[in-house]
Amino acid sequence: MARDGTSSCRDSQWSLKGATALVTGGTKGIGHTVVEELAALGATVYTCSRNEDQLNECLKEWRTKGLQVVGSVCDVASPAERERLMSKVSSLYRKTQHPSSGAGCIVFVSSVAGVLSLNIGSIYGATKGAVNQLTMNLACEWAKDNIRSNCILSSKEFLAALNSRTPLGRPGQPKEVARLVAFLCLPAASYITGKLFVLMVG
Repeated sequence: MARDGTSSCRDSQWSLKGATALVTGGTKGIGHTVVEELAALGATVYTCSRNEDQLNECLKEWRTKGLQVVGSVCDVASPAERERLMSKVSSLYRKTQHPSSGAGCIVFVSSVAGVLSLNIGSIYGATKGAVNQLTMNLACEWAKDNIRSNCILSSKEFLAALNSRTPLGRPGQPKEVARLVAFLCLPAASYITGKLFVLMVG
């Protein structure tokens, strides 16, 4: 089937081809599914993990699947290791960024504990609330540089307690969270910024 210019332009809104992404903690859980979702949409992904064996196993798996993923060992709780991580990512991708992008986006993964009082500790709730507020402030501060900032709020424990009261009767799966992350990174989501997405099933 022939593709006209309009179709090609529309398709580009739903592709991450030519984009690069950094996903921390990408070897398990939601992080792992986010890596695969972004790479499947055409992005080149850099990820990190504290566990070298686990990282190497995942990198091998992704190569087998034909996904463009590289990574290194990093504990993001360490300022020195974070600096090294950013230096590696910058050196790899500074010259290979898509020429027409000129923009960026950040997607945080937080918790509904940042907006609701849950039985998991006030300190935890306060830190998640800080992430939520950071999301909205960065959206305002960095808009002039065409950088968007959004956040996904979830809580396995909280949603599990609501299973019987939701239409789908189950909590969201990591793959479903990853799809929302991927959407927020797409050109099609270019007007979405400063938003907190609460994943309440159904």
